[in-house]
Amino acid sequence: MDNEALGSIVSGEITDALNHYDQEFSAKRIKALDFYLGEPLGNEVDGKSQVISQDFADTVETIIPSLMRIFTASDKYVRFAARTAEDEPRADQASDYVNYIINHDNPGFRIFSHWFRDSLMYGLGVVKYYYDDTTTVEEAEYENLTEGEIALLLANPDVELISQRENMTTIIGDDGEDVEVVESYNLKLRIKKTSGRIRIENVPPEEFMFNRRAKSLEDARFVCHRTMMTVSDLVSMGYDQDEIETYAGHPQLEVEQERQVRFGDIESGTETAPSDPSQREVAVYDTVMLVDFDEDGVAERRRILSIGDSGSYILENEVTDNIPFAVISPIMMPHRLVGRSIFDLTEDLQVIKSTLMRQYLDSTYLTVNPRTIAVEGMVNFDDLLDSTAGGIVRVRQPGAVQTLSGQGVGGEVQPLMRYLDEVKESRTGMSKASQGLDANALQSTTASAVAATVRGAQAKLEAYARSFAETGVKDLFRGILKLVADFQQQERIVRLRNTYVPVDPREFDSEFDVIVNVGLGTADDEQKIAFIQAMMAEGKTIISQLGPDNPLCSLSQYAAMLQEIVEIGGFKDTARFFGTPQAVSQAQAAQAQQAQQQSNDPEMMRIQQEFELKRFEAEQEIALKREKMAAELELRRQELAAEAELRLRAAAAGSSISTNLPRA
Repeated sequence: MDNEALGSIVSGEITDALNHYDQEFSAKRIKALDFYLGEPLGNEVDGKSQVISQDFADTVETIIPSLMRIFTASDKYVRFAARTAEDEPRADQASDYVNYIINHDNPGFRIFSHWFRDSLMYGLGVVKYYYDDTTTVEEAEYENLTEGEIALLLANPDVELISQRENMTTIIGDDGEDVEVVESYNLKLRIKKTSGRIRIENVPPEEFMFNRRAKSLEDARFVCHRTMMTVSDLVSMGYDQDEIETYAGHPQLEVEQERQVRFGDIESGTETAPSDPSQREVAVYDTVMLVDFDEDGVAERRRILSIGDSGSYILENEVTDNIPFAVISPIMMPHRLVGRSIFDLTEDLQVIKSTLMRQYLDSTYLTVNPRTIAVEGMVNFDDLLDSTAGGIVRVRQPGAVQTLSGQGVGGEVQPLMRYLDEVKESRTGMSKASQGLDANALQSTTASAVAATVRGAQAKLEAYARSFAETGVKDLFRGILKLVADFQQQERIVRLRNTYVPVDPREFDSEFDVIVNVGLGTADDEQKIAFIQAMMAEGKTIISQLGPDNPLCSLSQYAAMLQEIVEIGGFKDTARFFGTPQAVSQAQAAQAQQAQQQSNDPEMMRIQQEFELKRFEAEQEIALKREKMAAELELRRQELAAEAELRLRAAAAGSSISTNLPRA
């Protein structure tokens, strides 16, 4: 099969996917966006209330902060687990490094926020991850360079000389005449730079396509990201400019209704085409599909980059084992790639509540400003239409003016509104209790009752978080680790856990197990802290009895408990308070290595032996001195005792016996 035949197959898949999207998804997403923005429902009546209930947007914006707190408050919601004990340090570093790529090399918070919001609004959120080695061209000017400096610059094959200007100076020659010589050079250079980094980007829902029978991303026959790129972007990626301009086609994505609604272009029209030809936009299709390109009877997964109205002109075609997308749905549907959204749960409620609110407001307005019955010819209508307080209405007979009283609907509407709120809370799990805002719900007499109320309200929130973590988030972490292992072939110095450390991805195992801890994120923080503190008490007892190197509770595990408490408190930089488990493990390993080196080094062994010998000699000398001092003290004690005895005898005999001993 050649690229022309392949382009025909790709074009057919794109056309079928677009028809499927137009029939099932596009109109629904447009409607969801209108509901989120509070746009009119289309059944408004002039002169009547046109208020819109914001149930859909309120629910989404209530869920988002909780999800972001779960996924961004700690760097440990997803981590890699080693398959052997020897790989644990590398697995921990891989977890930290992937988090670094997401949050530092890319705008991780914004990516996750848009990802989650797309999923809640449309039933499917998509991110794309890839290794970007795009070459960009920059022009730079250098002044006052020497010939040696010029040679160093131009030795780089990515540097091209555009222009050169000589800076002349005048000196006096040997013959006394003025001579002009080159003092330095000014250069203008064109420099090519390759980014060489892993990028993560949100994919708008209208730009993502797949075959209509796809059950999951892994078994999808066809997955495609269609987007708009400029001619300049494609040329900078290494593609031929003439080729791009010939097969670019027309930017169909730009005129599609869903894209126009997203950017508010329905009334204002599309963006004016740029006058610069390099900024002309081209429809680009980044496709991963199963196709028997080599015609051996077995379809292989290939990555295909194509352009044109139908994506039929192939720019790249290569075998791949990776689908560079991660997708999430808040409510997964069996055997379908796209799940249910919060819009699916609240659409009817928003319509009903909007209708009830309009009726209630119209009824209230009529109650406050009732209509009037006036007998024609018996009333001065100028007086009647004058609403001045205390004004007089002139009539020709009593009863010519009467108020047309109406019955308000507040008594009927308000219970219905409360019932609809209960239905919404039951469907979505979002309530005032889950936010800690409902005073009535939290007026329980026991702390356990309050905790039970909150946990019950957050049950579906935990389900949303678990659904995200076990699908797209997990796939994203695993995919980034694979990109790191495949493309980053040199060591990199990065700041992990407040310390600059070298990271060598060549030591990582791309098949590390991925462990998700998200389910703990919605539990009560006080309960988690109390539980961890109880474990710490047991760990402290074990370490004191068995030593720091025991197999039951090590110092690194104890440090992990301390770190978990600090993170629950909302502090991401745990190194400000305690050493990290990694630091403890590294310190223990360094001590063990130092001890091993000392035991294997003959010079160190000799020094150690000399030290031990000197210490032994010093201890012996001290012992001898102590024995001599003890003997002298004992002799002195005996002399004093003898003198005392002689004095007692002399006193008893009444005689004076002279001694050479000092008197008391």
